Amino acid sequence: MGAPAPVEYRPVNMDAWRHYLRARLYRLLKQPERAIAELRAALGLDPSFARAAHALAYLLVGRGDLDRALPLLEQTAALRPRDAGVWYNLGFAHDHNKNPARAIDAFREAVHLSPRFDQAWYGLGRCHAALGQLDDAIKALEEAARLQPTKGHAWYELALVHHRRHESDRVRDIAEHLNRYDRHAARKLILDTQRTDLAHLVSDLRA
Repeated sequence: MGAPAPVEYRPVNMDAWRHYLRARLYRLLKQPERAIAELRAALGLDPSFARAAHALAYLLVGRGDLDRALPLLEQTAALRPRDAGVWYNLGFAHDHNKNPARAIDAFREAVHLSPRFDQAWYGLGRCHAALGQLDDAIKALEEAARLQPTKGHAWYELALVHHRRHESDRVRDIAEHLNRYDRHAARKLILDTQRTDLAHLVSDLRA
């Protein structure tokens, strides 16, 4: 067995870091365009600056510029392959770019690295549902709901999958659960599944 390879240290590019830190300040000041300009300058000085690439991608996703954000997120995932948050953001971007198959790959990596990452489980479940992979969707959404039992979004999506499978008892059970923790989500579920038999649960709620 040979000797371990020597660790290669990359010198810090202080000018790139100055642009990155100015970008963080502009984000705090709610000046995203100036933050984007600073992050682009940082990457111009250091193209392998993963934090700057991730921050720039995040801002681009926020303004809907997915065509520019996705390559940056792919680059960041290659530079920081153990960062579950990076993989989640990559999955989120692919999902919003109407590419659920690619999103599934990224969300799977996120939950592999961070098994308690409920939002990644939720994204994974939604994308499986979008592709008609209902068994996989249920498994992922059940995990998201288990991790955050009082938050309605995962339960709502889980109930919609059961509705597609004509499992009316499970839809009823989830509506009753939601009615204890998130009554507006329960109302939306009852309306979207046309379960008039459950309307009494939320009859006192206004639209």
